[in-house]
Amino acid sequence: MSDIIYLDHAATTPIDEEVLEAMLPYVTEQYGSASTLYSIGRDASKAVDEAREKVASLIGADPSEIYFTSGGTESDNWAVFGVSASKSKKGNHIITTKFEHHAILEPVHYLEKQGYDVTYLDVDSDGVIDIEELKAAITDQTILIAIMHANNEIGTIEPVEEIGKIARDKNIHFHTDTVQSVGHIPVDVNGIGCHSLAISAHKLYGPKGIGAMYIRKGSRIGRFMFGGGQENNRRAGTHNVAGIVGLGKAADLAMHRMESEAQAITKLRDALIDGVESRIKGVKLNGHRTERLPNNVNFSFDGIEGESIILLMDMNGICVSSGSACTSGSLDPSHVLLALGLKHEQAHGSLRMTLGKDNTMEQMEKTLDVLSDTVDRLRAMSPLFNG
Repeated sequence: MSDIIYLDHAATTPIDEEVLEAMLPYVTEQYGSASTLYSIGRDASKAVDEAREKVASLIGADPSEIYFTSGGTESDNWAVFGVSASKSKKGNHIITTKFEHHAILEPVHYLEKQGYDVTYLDVDSDGVIDIEELKAAITDQTILIAIMHANNEIGTIEPVEEIGKIARDKNIHFHTDTVQSVGHIPVDVNGIGCHSLAISAHKLYGPKGIGAMYIRKGSRIGRFMFGGGQENNRRAGTHNVAGIVGLGKAADLAMHRMESEAQAITKLRDALIDGVESRIKGVKLNGHRTERLPNNVNFSFDGIEGESIILLMDMNGICVSSGSACTSGSLDPSHVLLALGLKHEQAHGSLRMTLGKDNTMEQMEKTLDVLSDTVDRLRAMSPLFNG
């Protein structure tokens, strides 16, 4: 693995050694259930409580507002189905965007088929929503606004503070997916003013299969998982103690490392963007040039397929992607890029490179060399390129 250049951190991050070290005792010696009364169970319960405090600290929440889930997808589903169930007497109108993650769009599509009224907001060519369009979409039947903090494909950061203020003024539940932003840029639930948000551990150097849901005190949101009384009777199921400890440790590390890591990664990102634009013709940077995640680079290349670039880059030991890890196997063009107004062929020719804390400037230079050669090689064979 040491020779691989990994540039797909938006899909998943390698688990941090300190996170793994913190988890291991709860896989081996401290295997008790956090719901039991004997000593190793009490130890597990204490570890869960400590992790809850660490996650809460990372986002400026109270520990009682943190609920552990299986990941970002469950948290997003919980928000959509939980809010719609608890507020069904108030209304049936939901507002979201055309370029949300499928963890929001699919449950919303399901509710739409059940008779819910859904407004899908457009975004501009940089992927930013129009606040005035949001205001105009609100009705007295609106019960949920679900808009992500930062997009997983293009890295654009949305004006969530403005959205939060609008939602508060109108007494509408605001849920934001912060899976890509938590641990990478500052996220403050009180600054945002959201009622709920989703977190995934494996996007911030923690383990897969564990996440969290922030639910503001007093917010009405129905249960999503039924069974035992775990998570204050709101999310049933035996606690994944090792995973929860891993998420807590990852959150704690992010608290102390986020600023310095973001600065270093931003330099790598900008070097990669500048290098692509100066060395390769017929490219388009997707997403906002400045209001974007520190680690995100997404380009469309004229005349070639993104999947072909990925395969040839992989043969040279460089891991990149064409978009969301949840849909990268699909032959359909990215719904995110189509929402920006890109043509189908431009969307098919997209490449996402997302950086992490262990990447180096030397790796960026090698990536640029390989990418430039790869694009030239593919374009020489492509009947679609007229450069």
